[in-house]
Amino acid sequence: MASVDLDRPQGLTASQGSTTPANRPAKLTVEPTFCPTDVADPFDTVQWEVRSAAIKDENGGVLFEQTDCEIPAQWSQLATNVVVSKYFYGEIHTPQRENSVRQLIHRVSRTITDWGLEDGYFASVADAENFYRDLTWLCLHQHGSFNSPVWFNVGLFHQYGVKGAKCNWHWNRETQQVEQPENPYEYPQGSACFIQAVGDNMEDIMRLATSEAMLFKFGSGTGTDLSTIRSSKEKLSGGGKPSG
Repeated sequence: MASVDLDRPQGLTASQGSTTPANRPAKLTVEPTFCPTDVADPFDTVQWEVRSAAIKDENGGVLFEQTDCEIPAQWSQLATNVVVSKYFYGEIHTPQRENSVRQLIHRVSRTITDWGLEDGYFASVADAENFYRDLTWLCLHQHGSFNSPVWFNVGLFHQYGVKGAKCNWHWNRETQQVEQPENPYEYPQGSACFIQAVGDNMEDIMRLATSEAMLFKFGSGTGTDLSTIRSSKEKLSGGGKPSG
């Protein structure tokens, strides 16, 4: 089972992936709205059961299977199959593999809450905890869901200590510079869609291919305005015809 500290004391932040000016005022107050205040933990608001998740091909062959998964009883089998096969972190049949929806939702909700607390968005630790409880409740009861890159990437470093090769970029608000972190999961890619530009030359076309591949690596999609590329009716400086 992946290690998740569900009992970490309120207010302790794990987010090393956020920076903020020291004088930024805390301002957001959050009243309990969705998660009942008379329950100790938002995960106590559903009944849990152990299920298997499987993805099969058109002939009934098993493409993916994970047994002994802890799932809210109210979730459909389709939701179970999708979430377990696509969003549970870790190599299957290893101790690092997530095996409970509570691990998945906690990983994301706690990390986002910790970022907000560390960056000074919340007026108090209690407000941050109200935010965590409501966000967790909304995901748990299927009233909302994040996009795939959030489930893929957010919390892997901050909750599990996962590290990866240096390959992405982030905006450092303190230095006002775009920087490349040593660990991409410290500043996880959470956006689903990117729009890119490309110049009308081979160097930039190949740069675009690399950029697209790195966005795909973390589960995002990308579109490009290709109107800058000359058409097949135009000329190349070295002769010949462009492919368009």
